[in-house]
Amino acid sequence: MDFKTELEARTERVDAILEKYLPEAEGPQKTVLEAMRYSVMSGGKRLRPILMHETYSLFGGRERVIEPFMAAIEMIHSYSLVHDDLPALDDDDYRRGRKSTHAAYGEAMGILAGDALLNLAFETVSSAFTIDQGPNTANAFSLFARKTGVFGMIGGQVVDVETEGKQISPDLMRFIHEKKTAALIEAAMMTGAVLAGASRMDITATGSIAHDVGLAFQIRDDILDVTGTTETLGKPAGSDEKNSKNTYVKYFGLEKAEKEVEILSERALADLSSLSYENPFLTELIKSLVYRNK
Repeated sequence: MDFKTELEARTERVDAILEKYLPEAEGPQKTVLEAMRYSVMSGGKRLRPILMHETYSLFGGRERVIEPFMAAIEMIHSYSLVHDDLPALDDDDYRRGRKSTHAAYGEAMGILAGDALLNLAFETVSSAFTIDQGPNTANAFSLFARKTGVFGMIGGQVVDVETEGKQISPDLMRFIHEKKTAALIEAAMMTGAVLAGASRMDITATGSIAHDVGLAFQIRDDILDVTGTTETLGKPAGSDEKNSKNTYVKYFGLEKAEKEVEILSERALADLSSLSYENPFLTELIKSLVYRNK
């Protein structure tokens, strides 16, 4: 398997799905529609929808019902980045190597574009019921909503904002990482498992794998913020320190942070290999996420 070629093909497929669900930038509200497209179609890695689809395939899923969920999770991810970059939060003017949405369209339009993407995500997910009205779709919808909301990603963002510049416990820092980052990875992989009709035991195992992958991914992000450059990252390096963020590197240093990435990733890969199903591409994808250099 040529992993790079396979990844490029899957990324292109996600882009095509996004084009299907993103509205054209026209009409009196054209500006916000342009800002939405600008933020979503900015060359992201599409990791979350790819993880979702690969997990769906792992458990035997073969239907189109996964596509609205794939589009929606990328919209959720994109809106969270748009809002993260706002002056009231991280105040970053660059994202993915170009101006962030609020820097390109203004702060007000940045807020509205994020709001619109969040709403469009759930409008898109609801269209899955026109493809399949079974219990798996309903259960996946519920799980997706919880993991991306106040008990998941948004909840982590809230605590992250409230603790900036404050000394907090390692447990609370872990809570932030689990909710702000890992919850969206869990939403992706667990939604794929639920839609495919995986057993309760396999769904729980998938959640554990996704949790470890998400934490390892975030700790790697903490490391790269210190060791990377603005050119390689496509966003300002050193922004965690600038914004007084609580990170693994800040609390434990680079060496221990690297070790934690290794522990989490090895456990996730071991748990994945213990399942009664195989997806070699998914295994390689997880490795690429936690050992990336940008």
